[in-house]
Amino acid sequence: MFSSLFTEHELWAVIHGLVLGTLFLLAFGGGLAGLWSLQDRFVTPEGVAERTPRLLWGTTIMAVVAWLTVLTGTFIVYPWYRAKPPAGTVDLSGFPRSLLLADEKSAFWHNFGMEWKEHVAWTAPFLATAVAFIVIYYGPRLVHHAEFRRVLLIMFTLAFMAAGVAGLFGAFITKAAPVS
Repeated sequence: MFSSLFTEHELWAVIHGLVLGTLFLLAFGGGLAGLWSLQDRFVTPEGVAERTPRLLWGTTIMAVVAWLTVLTGTFIVYPWYRAKPPAGTVDLSGFPRSLLLADEKSAFWHNFGMEWKEHVAWTAPFLATAVAFIVIYYGPRLVHHAEFRRVLLIMFTLAFMAAGVAGLFGAFITKAAPVS
């Protein structure tokens, strides 16, 4: 059924951007809410016991999905993006990088947007993994360490922002030069 709707390249682009990106957003929301609400003034000991598993799941899922997103993008979708056209090729529609660089107006999407996606987006899984590890290690003890939670919130948000900007650039790049 899907083979008639999408090429293999398009299907992997959808998995990379839409499916994993959506899971990333949902996990971020759960992890952020869990970190924010894990405060002495908001929860009883029973509440901490109830919220901790959700916090563990939210941060761990976000880290795993961040890795899956970066790995599928880097090792599956990105090589198709960078494919070089044979000498003398006029129609560059099957060669997204070359298509973008062929026009001065669209070269920005490669020169800045893809550079962000290639390099800065890798910070998202590293930061998300650090947060997940700390949450797993400290668990309910985080409720008594407001400064530590604040650092985790900042790291978690930076991971989200790096991935969010990469996703936004990905959407624009795919619009300008789709991987087909």
